[in-house]
Amino acid sequence: MAQSSQTVQTMPLIEAVESYGRDNGQGNLVGVQTALTAVDYASPLQFQIQLDGYMAAAQAEGWLRPNSIVIFPEHIGAWLLVAGEHASIFQAQTTDEAIKRMIRHNLLRFGAALLRAKGQDRIVDALFRMKAKPMARIYQETFSRLARQYEVTIVAGSIFLPEPQLVNGRLQPGRGGLQNVSCVFGNDGRIHPHITRKNNPVLDEISFLQPGSTADLPVYDTPAGRLGVLICADAWYPAAYKALAAQDVQLIAIPNNQGDWHKPWPGYATPSVPPNVDIRDVGALTEREAWLKYALPGRVQDSGAMAGMHVFTHGRLWDQVSEGQTISVNGDKVYEAPDVDKAALVNMWL
Repeated sequence: MAQSSQTVQTMPLIEAVESYGRDNGQGNLVGVQTALTAVDYASPLQFQIQLDGYMAAAQAEGWLRPNSIVIFPEHIGAWLLVAGEHASIFQAQTTDEAIKRMIRHNLLRFGAALLRAKGQDRIVDALFRMKAKPMARIYQETFSRLARQYEVTIVAGSIFLPEPQLVNGRLQPGRGGLQNVSCVFGNDGRIHPHITRKNNPVLDEISFLQPGSTADLPVYDTPAGRLGVLICADAWYPAAYKALAAQDVQLIAIPNNQGDWHKPWPGYATPSVPPNVDIRDVGALTEREAWLKYALPGRVQDSGAMAGMHVFTHGRLWDQVSEGQTISVNGDKVYEAPDVDKAALVNMWL
């Protein structure tokens, strides 16, 4: 397999920097609204350099303390799928073309993974299954290094892996179906022994992702308080907040990925819909307004948590464009970060 020869870039472009509240010594939530491109996943070094750029910028603002929690967005680790791949993949115009080129350059490995694939979309499953071991290794090494270097807790967005487990402190892919999972790293760089799994895959994901169980949602002890993590669409479901409430959660981190932020809300993007949704809101609210009403700001009281943060990814990966504003909640206050096209850093003191 030919290695990528993409140019390493040394610093991400951050369009907005916002901070809310006062530093009372009780810790803070820092949202890293990344804007990565395909080239930023070309190698483990390039990925590390980009994420380190965001962390260094947050440190320069004085936001990184031992009781800080840094939150990265959903799918931050998913595109490690292309790390180390042929340079032609990064020159593709669309995701479909990039995938076709990746298969052509990995025919034998892909064929072997296809025999083990599960789910309806066996091609997508086989691709992630084929690269699961290096993806898990790069993901853990990168976020462990950042958490240790900056001495903070990190909610490491999410990554697609086949039914992963922690074995002797290492994130290991399993043999089951693909899952969208998030890991938390302590300020000593160690990965927490529990894994958060997405329980409500959206319609674009259900053909290849296996859902987790709300009953298995973990809560993490951190220097800033007991932390729950909900991956994207899970934040729309009352059952998730009740599960966290039963574990005395104090803070909630929500890694997100979203498009069409200002278009009319088409309704839930998942097969099931909670019973307390007003059907009149479908098409009447924008996507942004629906997030404010039916996700963390509208449901946090059901968890008993005092604060939380939605963090969205931005940028363009081939023909895929992501949008969304970082949304922070502290008690009865809701903060919306500037609506920018590129990267942003958002801090909220607890």
